[in-house]
Amino acid sequence: MKPKKINIVTLGCSKNLVDSQVLAGQLQKNNIELLHDSNDLSARTVVINTCGFILDAKQESIDNILSFAEEKRAGNIDHLFVMGCLSERYKDALRKEMPEVDEFFGVNNLREIIEILDADYKKELLGERQLTNPGHYAYLKISEGCDRSCSFCAIPLIRGKHISKPIEKIISEANYLASIGVKELILIAQDLTYYGIDIYKKQALAELLLELDKIESIEWIRLHYAYPTSFPTDILPIMRLSSKICNYLDIPFQHINSRILADMKRNIDKENTLQLIKKFRKEIPGIALRTTILVGFPGETVEDFEELKEFVKETRFDRLGVFTYSEEDDTHAAIHLKDDVPEKEKQRRADEIMLLQQDISLEINTEKIGRTFKVIIDRREGDQVIGRTEFDSVEVDNEVVIEDPSASIQIGNFYKVEIIDATEFDLIGIWNYD
Repeated sequence: MKPKKINIVTLGCSKNLVDSQVLAGQLQKNNIELLHDSNDLSARTVVINTCGFILDAKQESIDNILSFAEEKRAGNIDHLFVMGCLSERYKDALRKEMPEVDEFFGVNNLREIIEILDADYKKELLGERQLTNPGHYAYLKISEGCDRSCSFCAIPLIRGKHISKPIEKIISEANYLASIGVKELILIAQDLTYYGIDIYKKQALAELLLELDKIESIEWIRLHYAYPTSFPTDILPIMRLSSKICNYLDIPFQHINSRILADMKRNIDKENTLQLIKKFRKEIPGIALRTTILVGFPGETVEDFEELKEFVKETRFDRLGVFTYSEEDDTHAAIHLKDDVPEKEKQRRADEIMLLQQDISLEINTEKIGRTFKVIIDRREGDQVIGRTEFDSVEVDNEVVIEDPSASIQIGNFYKVEIIDATEFDLIGIWNYD
């Protein structure tokens, strides 16, 4: 019997979120009520979309599966299905260890999941989905998989080779999102900069941005997950001249020591990294750069780490995240390199980088006091509304906090806000009515 209500629990990154939203869109058109809450047991059927990227994320996925498996044994749910990256990579092992799960699916089994839920797969819905985040922004996935060979990363083993989505399909999806009220598009992929090489035989991110820029009701376009090697610099003048493309770029550099970068198989060295950052800031004055750093990689000496710290200190990234290295099964680093930095030391290095970045962030935020910015409002918390400038992406970056006891401000709209104070990771603002 077709379930009347299904709980879709999504773990991991924004790409997983999009996959869950596509599944939800299909099920919704089959008149199935949907939940998205790991604590809600009112649905007798549960689908968990798992992450398999790093150790902590894998453990979170396993914990969620075990929790719902226990609920199934207790008779509180009838059916439990698992999909996503963890399931793709460890399907056989998970089947043996978790017999309570009715079926495991990988990352490209949408039709099979829909069919096992006794619903009809509707191909005419391609590009449509049910947004489970606030409706004024949406993640727009432009490709699947990855052709890079980073020695520490298992994503190509999970998601497969890079497959670009044709420009016309992306524009169709973007127009649909605009038609349901989306004002900010956040472009995502495993690697934005590789876009187009497989289907157009050239990097085509610039052409895609030019087409997206034409969609009238979209006000912000944001770029996530670029790759520094062979970066398509032809997008920089487009970003500079466009009133819609945010002066923001998420580009994980991972490290700065040339030997470490070589061992990571990043195909870029220190000199070229510094030149690329210099070009970003020359071509787009005021651009906000977000990066990710990986500490404790095999062979990272104290001297290498000090070089990394100096890089962070001198570059002054607007936003920065840190991961500690963990061995991922079947990756080059796990097979060929010795994980020789103790876990406690890895964490110490990560904490030291974040303390350094905290000071940098406070300095950068303090420089914004007295300036007025265009801000999109994301949510309300009591007598405060919370928004973001174009230099901040949702959930991962700074927020603007504004007192608004009148409740007159609308979520999802843009307003002028003057910054009157700052903390390490937030800005405090007041409405600018000029």
